[in-house]
Amino acid sequence: MILRTFVPDPDRVVLGPRPHGPLDLWELWSIGGVRAAEPGGAETTHPRLLREASLFRSPASPTFPPTPQRRLWQPPGTRMDGDQKSVFAQEKQDFVQHFSQIVKILTEDGMGHPEVGDAIARLKELQAFFLVADDIMDASLTRRGQPCWYKKPGIGLDAINDAMLLEACIYRLLKHYCHRQPYYLNLIELFLQTTYQTEIGQTLDLTTAPQGKVDLTRFTEQRYKSIVKYKTAFYSFYLPFAAAMFMAGIDGEKEHTNAKSILLDMGEFFQIQDDYLDLFGDPSVTGKIGTDIQDNKCSWLVVKCLQLASSEQRKMLEENYGQKDPEKVAKVKELYEKLELTAHFTKFEEESYSRLMGLIEKHSSPLPPSIFLEMAKKIYKRQK
Repeated sequence: MILRTFVPDPDRVVLGPRPHGPLDLWELWSIGGVRAAEPGGAETTHPRLLREASLFRSPASPTFPPTPQRRLWQPPGTRMDGDQKSVFAQEKQDFVQHFSQIVKILTEDGMGHPEVGDAIARLKELQAFFLVADDIMDASLTRRGQPCWYKKPGIGLDAINDAMLLEACIYRLLKHYCHRQPYYLNLIELFLQTTYQTEIGQTLDLTTAPQGKVDLTRFTEQRYKSIVKYKTAFYSFYLPFAAAMFMAGIDGEKEHTNAKSILLDMGEFFQIQDDYLDLFGDPSVTGKIGTDIQDNKCSWLVVKCLQLASSEQRKMLEENYGQKDPEKVAKVKELYEKLELTAHFTKFEEESYSRLMGLIEKHSSPLPPSIFLEMAKKIYKRQK
């Protein structure tokens, strides 16, 4: 969610559910923040965003988060000169220092407490709360190249409680930093609503494809789009954008509806890429071992396969999909390759990106298109 981090050390704690997602609030600031168009057409940094950025600065990190004039993230294909590399290195160092401050805020009052000290100390080791829970439900093995939290020795299903503990920390941080601000209630409602939407999406995912019960008639394109919208698009794309907009004083229904129309489509694009990479991606790059076939997932690949398959191929899919047997998994992958799903995905990616450009042109106002364009460029043709 909004409190994601991009700390290079994969073992560091991450306080939001999709650290490999598109952008976090810090990056929204760094690529231009939320900017408002002047009546004459010129773009200017929204003054409230600059004021509110100071809320997140710690004494040890007086310039963090980066102001919109100081770019932290470079679009793909660009090179940083010496000055930019120096700024990037400084921003990364500032963030690590500030992140330590966040952990301190969450733990300092309880670390030495005789009753709850051990539980508070657990926060120093945890990852993102949605991901901790999702990995358990999906029986995943790795996350970002490391064993899933519940797979670590001595953790197991205790990770369920850890996930809830991390969720509670989000609201502690919002209260600590924002409770005196006029947008505080909007942020609380946004996080609560997005959490609900994401959990609805997870429920749709689990009930559509229960492990051990394969029913391919439920794997429709409409059902898939519903899962993706609720499980991924709201929290990975709309949430960080909407939070930045609220903090900048942009709280109109029209502005949020326009942004949502772009971002939910972008979220679907992102999840379909994720589904493709689950099988055809390189685990050393993606950081996870894909298990969608074994887990009976309603993924883009199987939905597309069902649209293209002959009756004989569909029967073969029914006999092998959702099974742990490596030979059956290989047969499903062989069918995907026979139906040229890689070529279909490449075509889809180009068409979706083109459609996304049209949505940005049509719906980005009053926000500058560049904010949405930079996010789209970051995920276009991604490999992880």
